[in-house]
Amino acid sequence: VQLVESGGGLVQPGGSLRLSCAASGFTFSRYAITWYRQAPGKERELVAGITSAGGSTKDANSVKGRFTISRDNAKNTVYLQMNSLKPEDTAVYYCYAQIVGTDYWGQGTQVTVSS
Repeated sequence: VQLVESGGGLVQPGGSLRLSCAASGFTFSRYAITWYRQAPGKERELVAGITSAGGSTKDANSVKGRFTISRDNAKNTVYLQMNSLKPEDTAVYYCYAQIVGTDYWGQGTQVTVSS
């Protein structure tokens, strides 16, 4: 099982980024995927999750109305569209899946929101 995040970078406040999580090594369409983030000095927190069928299961209050999670099962990829970014969104973003009772994490992608 492998989860590989991409799409992070430096963006100004109010800007947008789209993160991708490319999955391999399991039947992607059968599993929910969740995005987490961890800011310096803070605990890792849930950002948004998506079911195997593509329904959004949970979003952090801090990102509601700004972030949208989606998936393309044909490409084995989950996306996180992030709009109206704020400096407090600065963090390393990780995708996560639990496959047959085992937790898997990607290596993370850095998002920095700064002017």
